[in-house]
Amino acid sequence: MNSPSNDNATKSAAAETCPICQKKAADEYTPFCSRRCADVDLHRWLSGNYAIPATDEDSDGALGLHDEV
Repeated sequence: MNSPSNDNATKSAAAETCPICQKKAADEYTPFCSRRCADVDLHRWLSGNYAIPATDEDSDGALGLHDEV
């Protein structure tokens, strides 16, 4: 028998919408509605569409890579 907290987590996940097509998310592919939308999202990650832009501060000083020893 499932505990009430597990039932609530399943219901809330199923109530979410797919970030790709906005349809109801399927339990099997959460947060997506289908394998196709999951693959579309993966392709976007792998092709660099979801890149986080770096700033000069991030690339220069954060790790001290350009500091002279």
